[in-house]
Amino acid sequence: MNKNYYALIMAGGIGSRFWPVSTKENPKQFHDMLGTGRSLLQQTFDRLSKIIPAENILIATNKMYTALVKEHLPQIKDGQILAEPAMRNTAPCILYSALKIKSLNKDAVMIVAPSDHHIENEETFASNVITAFKACEENDILMTLGIEPSNPNTGYGYIRFENSKNEIKKVINFTEKPDLETAKEFIKQGDYLWNAGIFVWSVESVLTAFEVSLPKMYKLFEKGNSLYNSSKEESFIEQNYGLAENVSIDYGIMESAKNVFVLPVDFGWNDLGTWGALYDKLEKDQSENAVVNARVYAENAAKNMISTASGKKVVVKGLDNYIIVDTENTLLILPKENEQDIKEISAKVNQTK
Repeated sequence: MNKNYYALIMAGGIGSRFWPVSTKENPKQFHDMLGTGRSLLQQTFDRLSKIIPAENILIATNKMYTALVKEHLPQIKDGQILAEPAMRNTAPCILYSALKIKSLNKDAVMIVAPSDHHIENEETFASNVITAFKACEENDILMTLGIEPSNPNTGYGYIRFENSKNEIKKVINFTEKPDLETAKEFIKQGDYLWNAGIFVWSVESVLTAFEVSLPKMYKLFEKGNSLYNSSKEESFIEQNYGLAENVSIDYGIMESAKNVFVLPVDFGWNDLGTWGALYDKLEKDQSENAVVNARVYAENAAKNMISTASGKKVVVKGLDNYIIVDTENTLLILPKENEQDIKEISAKVNQTK
């Protein structure tokens, strides 16, 4: 296994669209959303550790989730957890991780991956990542893995690329979530991919990009170069992290950099961003109900998403196209067509405690 390969798993999100299972205290990456016996974070770590030394995998998370990370990944050391004392979007923690990795290995290449996505074909994923790693070892480029779109989905950002015979394509631009007509046009053109938020680069290349595009942030974190991977790192981050700009890596670096490339991939990706996305991923019974953990008796009930504690009996009669989620202290019963209201509903419910 190549000692120059590193990973940063992004595990700090709250996952509010998966309420009531996902809460601020225990968000979705720490849950077994698919009923496999492993949390989404554990599955992501397992997937990456097949191609990257386990000791080279870092976990970026909010400071409040440090104990949860240790509980789910007891094999990692404290130094592999980047505990963010403030929420500052993706750019600051990626810069922090790149400087931390560089202090260990200046020849490192790294992948940045979300902790809460599902990947069906892990062998293809591994092959694609190795291809990207090799390209970034040999060239001063910033790479992203672009998902071959299967439909004009309006829930994803899109990446437009230059058509060429090369396996790795030059990126023309990024587009935020489009409306349906625009998405249909993108699919028709054939030179657009879904943006999965999975990035690959050498630490040298991404640090150069930060120095050029986000110089203020770069100077802030560069002050800690002599402290990373030492007993003084935590104190430095505690004092300085909150001073960083609140900006995403997409907006802060990728949209302005001139050396951005994409590898078109198709490994059965699902961002599991909503109950609807989870429903689409899961196997269905003969009435097209998708079930996680529950023991369901369904009569005149079809196309429902049902999730409960393990082994709980659920009787559903006369309901179609509903989301039914039962947790220790909350029961949600909601038409699928109103799924976009979950975030707002959870906020209102939490205010009435």
